[in-house]
Parts: sequence; structure tokens; C-alpha cells
Amino acid sequence: MIKIENLNSINDKDIDEILDTWESSVRATHDFLSEEDIISIKPQVVEGAKYVSKLLCVRDKQGIIKAFMGIHDFKIEMLFVSNESRGNGIGKRLVDYAIEVLGVKYVDVNEQNPQAVGFYKHMGFKIIQRSEFDEQGNPFPILHMKLK
Repeated sequence: MIKIENLNSINDKDIDEILDTWESSVRATHDFLSEEDIISIKPQVVEGAKYVSKLLCVRDKQGIIKAFMGIHDFKIEMLFVSNESRGNGIGKRLVDYAIEVLGVKYVDVNEQNPQAVGFYKHMGFKIIQRSEFDEQGNPFPILHMKLK
């Protein structure tokens, strides 16, 4: 059974585990990012984790965060599952929870991450708009999606 935990307050250990999960996920799925991109984006992950109104996580049996999701204003702002935990239904469970319990209707996804685009389409989202650049002005096209 996948247990979803609400991270009301984040400690340094949680931040380290969130960053480890993020990096593992990004290295497995974001092959369009350079090493420099990954290093420069990393601090924004911590900022984002502190910004969102809801930060949820899934831990392994040892209590280590293996997936996390940030929600703000009915939108999934971030969802990352560690590479070794991918394919086990954790992402699906988090998104189902976000839709059913938190009323999420929107998500933005990197166009260059076809696995994520396919996942969100499978979860019932459809593309409503495309931006040529991400929120930081980087040349990574973003697909804005809405739940059908």
C-alpha cells in the first residue's frame, strides 16, 4: 500500500531527500537538460517546495522520501518519483489523490519529457496551451494541461 504523507513542515533531512529524489528523477527523464542546467535548477526545487500550499510525499520502508508532489491553486506544480521507484504506481497514486481529494485541475509539463506528457494524458489531462519557454525563461517548451 502506498501511504501519502503531507509535509506540513520540512526539515533539512526532508530537503536532502527531496533533492535526491528530484535529481534521480530528472536524470532518468529529462535528457534534454545539461549538467549545468541540473545544477542551476536544483536551488529552485527547494524554493518551489517551500512555495507550494501542499507538499506531499511517499516514503520507502526506511522512511526515506522516494516521491513528492507540490500543489498550488488546483495545479500540480511538481511531481517527481525517484528513478528506482518509477513504474510502481506511486505517481499515479499521488495524481489520483491530487484530483480526488485536492481538486487539482491543471499541470504544466516539459514538452521534451514525452514520458511525463504521456503519463498526464493517461491520467486524463489534455493540452490546452504551449509556451516556448519555461517560467524561468529557459528554452524548454512547456505544455499547459487541464483535466478533461
